[in-house]
Amino acid sequence: MKRKKVIIMIMGLFIMCILPSIFLIDRNHDGLKTVTTVASVESEQVENTKEVASKGEEKPVEDPSIKQDSPKPFTDKIKEKVREVVDGVVDFFEKDQKMVAIGDSLTEGVGDETKSGGYVGILNHTFEDHNLNIKIENFGKKGNRSDQLLKRLENKEIATAISKADIVLITIGANDIMKVLRSNFTNLTLEPFQVERVAYTERLTAILNRLKELNPDAHIYLIGFYNPFESQFANIKELDMIIDNWNEAGKLLTEEYENVSFVPTEDLFTNSTMNLLAEDQFHPNTKGYKLIAQRVLEYLKVTEETRVAKTN
Repeated sequence: MKRKKVIIMIMGLFIMCILPSIFLIDRNHDGLKTVTTVASVESEQVENTKEVASKGEEKPVEDPSIKQDSPKPFTDKIKEKVREVVDGVVDFFEKDQKMVAIGDSLTEGVGDETKSGGYVGILNHTFEDHNLNIKIENFGKKGNRSDQLLKRLENKEIATAISKADIVLITIGANDIMKVLRSNFTNLTLEPFQVERVAYTERLTAILNRLKELNPDAHIYLIGFYNPFESQFANIKELDMIIDNWNEAGKLLTEEYENVSFVPTEDLFTNSTMNLLAEDQFHPNTKGYKLIAQRVLEYLKVTEETRVAKTN
């Protein structure tokens, strides 16, 4: 009975939100453009969107709020959003820092309506506004799964940047979950998600080991998952269970390492009275990314305070 219940509820989610997007991708495979939907953003095909789209011209989307004869790329209102910053939690930086952000679309900043880099861009703006010489190199790539990120760590540019970093920020794993969903949508149960979680933990272990090999002194922050379907499908508790289990696996793994921390984000999006998701109803919007940036800075501060306390 429980098996049938899981199948029915998650199948309903898949049919309403994900299946149409998969058909859209298959139908446009030969000339794939950027498709900002749940399935397309997380699919393997979309990882190569930029390369495929670059073969032909893509008509720019016109913003009706911008006068066409104006040379300015943004309205004043959007300009303000581009400078979105987090206040009150940067006084703990006592020296210049070098940061590297790696991972998937959450690191790239997909969904940020200001097109300024999501939570990474907000952190950069915050450091700039406080006259801190801290820059973040962003190696986020939409669609990345943990196995693909592990391979990208062999890239010379990425490896070199990490070797010189004081702090490494990671978002990875959401696409691993989506791959399980797409591969089992005709017979969805909790079991394949549990099996894949074990494999994900193994790959995440390899990622952390590689990062430690490249830079044993950098502090690594693994940023956790949130449930993007929480507001629309709050009654499907299995979705929360999957997110919770994968978050717990990541958190437990980080506790096995020195200078590795887990940054939770699920609570930021649960039962929120604000709209924190972009139009695709999957990625955070600017408000959502600001909350993530705030949370990351809070954890950076805790780490620094702990370090200072140990040295005194």
